[in-house]
Amino acid sequence: MSIVITGASGQLGALTVEALLARGVPAADIVATGRDIATLKGFADRGVVVRRADFAEPDSLAAAFEGADKLLLVSTTTVDERVANHRRAIDAAVAADVSLVAYTSMSHADRATTILASTHRATEEYLRERAIPSVMLRNSWYLENYTAQLPQVLRDGAVVGAAGEGRISAASRADYADAAAVVLTTSGHAGEVYELGGDKAFTLTELAATISAVSGKQITYTALPADGLAQVLTRAGLPAGLAHVLVDADLGMSRGELFTASGDLRRLIGRPTTPPADAIADALR
Repeated sequence: MSIVITGASGQLGALTVEALLARGVPAADIVATGRDIATLKGFADRGVVVRRADFAEPDSLAAAFEGADKLLLVSTTTVDERVANHRRAIDAAVAADVSLVAYTSMSHADRATTILASTHRATEEYLRERAIPSVMLRNSWYLENYTAQLPQVLRDGAVVGAAGEGRISAASRADYADAAAVVLTTSGHAGEVYELGGDKAFTLTELAATISAVSGKQITYTALPADGLAQVLTRAGLPAGLAHVLVDADLGMSRGELFTASGDLRRLIGRPTTPPADAIADALR
C-alpha cells in the first residue's frame, strides 16, 4: 500500500514528499502526482512512484490513486475551481477505498468568513458527506508569503497590508509539510481537526520590526484600506480577481481568522516552529 501526495510538483506537496523520505518511508511506497510528470523527474530518479493526476480529469485521478492507502489532498490553487476539483479527488479516493484522506485546509475553516475559507469549508463538508476517514490540517498563513516580498519591502521601506493589528500565526511550508508527514505515517488521526500555526504569532507592525532588526534597514508597516491594497496589488501585476482574494484574506487576518494558539503544529512535529526572524534571515542570504 502507498501514500499518495497530490500537487507534488508544488512547493508544499514536494516538501511533504521530502518529509516522508526523511521519516524513512521507502521511496517505492510514495506516489507523487501532478499534472505534468516531467516536473516530478527528480523524485522519479530517487525511486518515488510518479503518476499523472489532473483534477479536471476524473480518469487520471482514478489511475493515480489506485492501490493508495493514505492520501494527502493538497488544496488546489485556482480558487473558483477549487471545490469542484476537490470533490472529484474525494470521489476518486472513495472509489479507491483509501483508508485516510489528509486535507490541507485553512485556519478556522468552519467559521472564518474569507473567500478562501469558504472553499475549504465546502471541501471539509464534502469529506464528511462522503464519510471517508479524514483529518483536517487547517494551515494558517505561510511565512513564505511574506519572505517572497522582501525585495520589494526593502526597496520601499514598508510592509503594506490591510490586516490592521490582527495577529497571524504563520509558519513555514516545511513546518506544515512535516506535520502532514507525521499524520500520514502514524495512527490515530482519523476524525481529528488540527489548527496549525506558528508558535510566534505576529501583527504586520511586528513583522516590519522583525524585518528591520534582521536586515538592518528601517521598515515600517503601512496600513491600507481594502481598496488601497487592491490598487497596490494590481499595480504590481496581479490579476484583479487574485488581488481581491488576497485583500479579503488580509481583512480576515484583521478579524483574527489566521490566528491560533492551539499548539497543534508544534506537538505534531515535535519541535518549535520556524521563527519569523529565522525565515527572514534565510531569505536574505
